[in-house]
Amino acid sequence: MLTEQVIEMLTQGVKDTLYMTLVSAVIGYVLGLPLGILLNVTGKKGLRPNRVIYGIVGTFCNIIRSIPFLILLILLIPVTRAIVGQSYGSTATIVPLVVCAAPYIARVVESSLQDVDAGVIEAAKAMGASNLQIIFRVLLVEARTSLVTGFTITTGLLLGYSAMSGTVGGGGLGDIAVRYGYYRWQTDIMIVTVVLLIVVFQIIQYLGTKVSGRLDHRKR
Repeated sequence: MLTEQVIEMLTQGVKDTLYMTLVSAVIGYVLGLPLGILLNVTGKKGLRPNRVIYGIVGTFCNIIRSIPFLILLILLIPVTRAIVGQSYGSTATIVPLVVCAAPYIARVVESSLQDVDAGVIEAAKAMGASNLQIIFRVLLVEARTSLVTGFTITTGLLLGYSAMSGTVGGGGLGDIAVRYGYYRWQTDIMIVTVVLLIVVFQIIQYLGTKVSGRLDHRKR
C-alpha cells in the first residue's frame, strides 16, 4: 500500500493542505479582524453605535456565512479564475476559503470584543483615552486569549473545508481521498488521508490551546 510513490503523494497532500489552511486563515484574519472591530464599535453597545453601518456589515457577513462552502466555491469560480488564473488546485482554493473565513472571523472577533469587561472600557474613557486607543490598547489586548481561541477554531474549520474542496479538484488530502478513496475504491489510502487530517487538526488545536493559555492573564 504505502509505496514510495504513495508516500510522496501523501506528503505533498499534507503540504498542500497546510498551505491552503494556514494562508487562508491568516488572510481571513487580516480581513475579518477589521470587520469584527467595526461590528463591535458600531454595535448597540459599541464605542460609536451606528445602526446603518452595523446593519450593512452584519447582513453581508450573515449572507456569506449562510451559503454552504461547496456552493460558495462553485459560485466563486469566475472570481477565482480572474485572481489566480485557474479554478482548481491548492492556490485557487484559497480564494473561496478566505471569502468563507473572513465573515466568520468577523463574528468571532465581535463576540470576543463584546466579552471585554465594560468596567475596563469605562476606566479607559475616564482617563481620557480616545476610541482608537481603547480599541488597540484595551479591547484587543483584553480579548487576546479569546481571539487566539477563535483563530484556532477557524483554522480547524478551514482545514475541513480545504478537504471538502477536494471534490472539485481543490488539491491536498481531500483531493487524494476523493480520487483514490472514492473514484478508485482504494479504502486504504482513504483511511490514511483521514488519519493525517485528524493528526493535523490535533496539532493545530494543541498549538492554539498552548498559545491562548500563555496569553490568558487570569491564569497568572
